[in-house]
Amino acid sequence: MQLTGQSLHFEAMVRDSVQTKARLLQAAIDEFAAYGIAGARVDRIAEAAATNKQMIYSYFGNKDELFDQAFSADVERFREAVDFDPLDLPGYAGRLFDRFEDDSSSLRLSTWYRLERPTGPGLQAVAEINDVRLQRLRDAQKKGAVTTDFAPAALLALIQSIATSWSTMNPEFTSSKPLARKERRRTVVEAVRRIVSPT
Repeated sequence: MQLTGQSLHFEAMVRDSVQTKARLLQAAIDEFAAYGIAGARVDRIAEAAATNKQMIYSYFGNKDELFDQAFSADVERFREAVDFDPLDLPGYAGRLFDRFEDDSSSLRLSTWYRLERPTGPGLQAVAEINDVRLQRLRDAQKKGAVTTDFAPAALLALIQSIATSWSTMNPEFTSSKPLARKERRRTVVEAVRRIVSPT
């Protein structure tokens, strides 16, 4: 089927719209990670995305909704990049560690989210990823592959805390006796291995 000039024009508009929205989401992720929700400025986001502020309001409504969509997009990107394997939780912790070492924006976004949105219904993307992980942990516990000494939610909290422990230390601590990345990662993996091993 041959496309008419009008169809080609419409297709180009849709493609440009998708690209503009993607640029805005990435610029928003960078801005919110750096400044939080309150400190972020939509004019900086628009400038970084090479568009205007009206496009933000057109696509996302307001700054809070832009944050919600940017954080949700980052959560989905994070889920794809860091495979959750309940049968290899030490390996998962190592991959979490690597992700935060290589790109701290996800950790900063999550921190801002907890600081500035401590109450409320929460985001669907975050709830969904946690529900899936908790169910997979329950299944692994039933199979005897993971300790039952801790509830699934407690296990997930411990693993995430250990994996982010080096990234959240005060600089005075890490500068006093710096450990090489390889050693920091080994510590994370080994600590999780000891916690999750069935007794």
